[in-house]
Amino acid sequence: MVDRGESRFDDIGYWSEVKLEIVREYAHAYSTILAKKHLHHVYIDAFAGAGLHLSRATERFVHGSPLNALRIEPPFREFYFIDLDGEKVEALRELTGDDDRVYICEGDCNEVLLRSVFPRARYEDFRRGLCLLDPYGLHLNWEVLHTAGHMGSIEVFLNFPVMDMNRNVLWRHPESADDTQIARMNSFWGDDSWRAAAYRAEQTLFGPEETKIPGNEAIAEAFRDRLKKVASFRCVPDPIPMRNSIGGIIYYLFFASHQPVAEHIVRDIFNKYRDCGA
Repeated sequence: MVDRGESRFDDIGYWSEVKLEIVREYAHAYSTILAKKHLHHVYIDAFAGAGLHLSRATERFVHGSPLNALRIEPPFREFYFIDLDGEKVEALRELTGDDDRVYICEGDCNEVLLRSVFPRARYEDFRRGLCLLDPYGLHLNWEVLHTAGHMGSIEVFLNFPVMDMNRNVLWRHPESADDTQIARMNSFWGDDSWRAAAYRAEQTLFGPEETKIPGNEAIAEAFRDRLKKVASFRCVPDPIPMRNSIGGIIYYLFFASHQPVAEHIVRDIFNKYRDCGA
C-alpha cells in the first residue's frame, strides 16, 4: 500500500495528466510501428520520478510515464528510467519489480543518457528509442538534444520550461537577471542566442535598450527552429502549450523526430488535446 503522504510522489495538475496521455498514445503507435518493422526499440524516461503521481483534480494516484510505458502493447524491448532523487528511484524499483527489461539509474540524466543509454539505441545497430525529457525546470543540457538529433535514431518529447525561464531569466530588463540563472539558460539552450529571440532593441531617451518581446511564442518558435537547424531533427511540429487553471502557459511540450509519419501522428494527437481546458 502506498503512503499518500510520502513526498517522493509528486502532486500533478491537469496539464501534466494531459501530457502523460499524449505520450502514452504516441508510445503505443510508435511501438506498434517499430514492432512490425522488427526493430529493437527502447523507451527512455530521463526524469522518471517515482512511477506514481497524485492528481490534484481527483486526489487519486495516476500512473507516471514509466508505468504507462510498461503497459504498452506490443511492448518495448527495453526500458531506461533515470532520476536524480534516490527516494523516487527506490519507489520506482518497488513498483517495477524484477522485470529484466527494466534498467533504473539514480543519477544526472545529462551524464547517464550520453554515457550509458543513447549508445543502446544506435541507428547502425538497427535500434531505435523514444525518449521523454520532462525536467522540472532548466535542468537539461543542450548536448543531450544535440546528440539525440544527430544520432538519427531517437525521437524526443521535451518539456520546454517557459515558466522557469520567465521567472528567473527572461526579465523585462535582461541585465537584472542573475548570472547563475543566465548560465542555466545557456546550458539548456546551448549558447546565448536565446537573447535574440527573447529581446528586441528599442530606442529610448537614453539610447537603444533591450526589452523583452511580449508573450512566449517567439522564444518557443526560436527553439523549434533550433531543434531543426542545429540539432538536425527533420520533423518538429508546433509544440502544444500546457496551461494552468487560469490559462497561463506552464511549459510547451515539444516533439522531435526524423520520421514524417511520426510528425503526422503527433500532430493529430496534439490537435486532439490542444484546446483542453484546465
